[in-house]
Amino acid sequence: MPLRITAVETFVVQPWAWPLLVVRVRTSEPGLEGFGCASYKHRWHAVRAALDQHLAPFVIGKDPRHTEDLWQTANVHGYWRNGPVLNSALGGIDMALWDIKGKLANLPCHQLWGGPARAGVPVYVTAHGKTPEAVATNGRALLERGFRHLRIQLYCYEGMPLDAATKADGAPPGLYFDQRERMHSVPKMFEAARRELGESVELLHDLHERLAPTDALWLAKAIEPYRPFFLEDPVAPEDLEWLAQFRAQTATPLALGELFSNPAEFNRVVSQRWVDFIKVRHVRLGGVTPTLKLMHLAEAFGIRFCLHGPGDVSPIGAAANIQLSTALHNCGILEWVFRPAAEAELFPGLPEARSGYVYASDRPGLGIEFRDDLAAKFPPRDEPVTDTVTRLADGTLWWP
Repeated sequence: MPLRITAVETFVVQPWAWPLLVVRVRTSEPGLEGFGCASYKHRWHAVRAALDQHLAPFVIGKDPRHTEDLWQTANVHGYWRNGPVLNSALGGIDMALWDIKGKLANLPCHQLWGGPARAGVPVYVTAHGKTPEAVATNGRALLERGFRHLRIQLYCYEGMPLDAATKADGAPPGLYFDQRERMHSVPKMFEAARRELGESVELLHDLHERLAPTDALWLAKAIEPYRPFFLEDPVAPEDLEWLAQFRAQTATPLALGELFSNPAEFNRVVSQRWVDFIKVRHVRLGGVTPTLKLMHLAEAFGIRFCLHGPGDVSPIGAAANIQLSTALHNCGILEWVFRPAAEAELFPGLPEARSGYVYASDRPGLGIEFRDDLAAKFPPRDEPVTDTVTRLADGTLWWP
């Protein structure tokens, strides 16, 4: 009897700070099912509707092993394609289908993609604080736990927030920050980290596109003496042409791509070798299928990748990150966060970092499961989104 998709189910849980959207794909073979992550904390209602109302009816009845044709046809089924909502929904299903493929073959997914290219995947974790000295102190604690790649951030996102007296009268709501202050404070943070932590630790920093391109270029040059591992997202997707100036004027390695949702957006970035690392959330590109193709393209141009792995990526997404990073030769590093005990209860098989590495499960598929019977314990909370509305002192919106 032919194998068919019989159901696509969605669950939204919030065991921690952000809602997580889990996709389960059931098949006509009893007990054979796969799990995917379609999390998008800013628009999870829309992603869930896209899954329940559009993609689920489209894929039910189809063969779950035909991942390429399923991805291509689902991608154009709505005529207009790409975008973070549709691709997150499609990515969740695609991830679940690869989980099913691994279970059918009785192999972990990394074996489907060529087998392990490395024994363990190196990860970076974040050290942040209110002052450069506090960042360095927090970094020391992480070094003592065996981590050797540290993302150093003042206030993690924006640097030094503005106080009320600095803002213009009648300033609208938002997260206010001072671009000039960030330009001064980030080099001081790198200096303090190198002084406190030594030369062997690898230091990273994420700008989150919060500087004007010329200011970001100045900063990339200013931190060059501290030998950063990479500077992430120095410019917004709308300003990509500026990367040619970075390449001509600084040796600071660059990472970019977190805000991309169309795999084709990477074509110029890769072919022009404008960056050293592709930093991407694979579910936002539409899942594993397009990500595999993109990473092979990047390898041909000597570009490494770093998969996006903050806390609003579910443990299922984190497991997929590890499987991909284990198999693909041009993995450079993987973003990692420390997860609460509630997630280990809800997601059996939750991977853990040990001495700066994470290790791919040898269980079939992605190597992780989901306890749907516990979902009701962790209902999602509809909370206002605040981390995307950032403003300058005069009230001007500064895009992420």
